[in-house]
Amino acid sequence: MAEQTEQLTIHTDGGSRGNPGPAAAAFVLTDSAGTQLDAKAFFLGRATNNTAEYTALIKALEAASDTGATNLLVFSDSELLVKQINGQYKVKSEQIRPLFQKAAESLTKFQNWKLLHIPRDKNTKADELVNRALNLEQDINAKYTPSKHDQKPIRLGVLISGGGTTLVNILEYIKKGRLNAQIGLVISSRSTVAGVEKAKAAGLNVKIIRKKDYPDIEGFSKRIEEELAVANVELVIQAGWLCLWKIPPQYENRVMNIHPALLPSFGGQGMWGHRVHEAVLTAGCRVSGCTVHFCTNEYDKGPIIVQRACPVRRDDSPESLAARVFEQECIAYPEAIELFQKGKLLVQNGKVTIKA
Repeated sequence: MAEQTEQLTIHTDGGSRGNPGPAAAAFVLTDSAGTQLDAKAFFLGRATNNTAEYTALIKALEAASDTGATNLLVFSDSELLVKQINGQYKVKSEQIRPLFQKAAESLTKFQNWKLLHIPRDKNTKADELVNRALNLEQDINAKYTPSKHDQKPIRLGVLISGGGTTLVNILEYIKKGRLNAQIGLVISSRSTVAGVEKAKAAGLNVKIIRKKDYPDIEGFSKRIEEELAVANVELVIQAGWLCLWKIPPQYENRVMNIHPALLPSFGGQGMWGHRVHEAVLTAGCRVSGCTVHFCTNEYDKGPIIVQRACPVRRDDSPESLAARVFEQECIAYPEAIELFQKGKLLVQNGKVTIKA
C-alpha cells in the first residue's frame, strides 16, 4: 500500500425519514487539492438518524484507511455525533454505543485527525447522496469517473417572471464549479421585474416575451420556442415562471419546474408563492418542502424528479415557511439539473427513475 501523508477531507451525512424509518448514510472523500477520491451512499433500511450518522462516519473512515492516509479532517452536520466523538457528550443510547466505539477505534488508526461540525447547507454533496439513496432505496457509488455527459456543460434556458432568486442560485452553483452548465438564455414574461436586472448584470442574454403581446397562447408559445432554438437550449428551467405555455414535442421531458410544496399536494392553477405556504399552514401540515418535476401542458402535473422536505413549525408564518422551503429549493434544483446533465433520468409511464 502506498504511503499517504497528505491530509484527506471527509464529509459525512446520515438521515432517516421517520426516525426511525427508511435511512441512509453517505460520505464524500477528497484530497488536499479538492479532487474527489470516493463518494458512496448506503441504504440502511429502517434506522434512526443517529445510527445513520454514525454509519456514515464508520464507512468513511474505512475508505480513508484503505488509501493509507495518516491525516484526516472530518466534517459532519450532526452536532451530537461531533460532541460525542470529541468527548463533550456521553453516549447514553445502548443502540449507539457499539457504533461510537467502532468509530472511536477506527480513528486511532490515523496519526492526526480532527472532527468538526458543519452546517447542513455546507454539506450539500453528502446530503444529496443520502437523499438519492433514500429515493432509490439502494446503495450509490458516486465516485467520479469522466463520461461523455461530463465533457460538455448543458446549455440552459431559464424562464422567469419575478425576482430571479432561483436564477441567482443556479448561477452561483455554476460559478463555483458545482454544476456543469451554462445559461444561454433568460426569458422573462415581465419587463420590469428584478430578475431581468439581475440577469443583465450577470451578462446573460435576456429576452422579454409578454403573454399579453400575443393574441393567443399558440403565438406566445411559438415565440418562446423560437428563442430557445436560436440559443441552442438543451434544458429549460422554469424559475418562478407564472405563465402556462404549450411545450413543443421536441422539449418533452426537457422542461423542469420547481414547486414550493410536496406535489401532488398544494399544486395546480393559482397555487404559487405565498398562496402555497398559506394553504400548507391552513391544512395544519407538519411537513412541507419542494418538488422538482418535468413540465407538461397542465399545471404541476409532470413526472416528479426530486423532492426535499422540511418541518412546519407551530409559530410559522407564510414568510418563515417560505424561507425554509427555499433553502431546500436551492439544493433540489441544481441536483435535478445535474442528474439530467449526466443522463441519469429515465421517464417511463409518467414516472422518473434515477439511474445509479
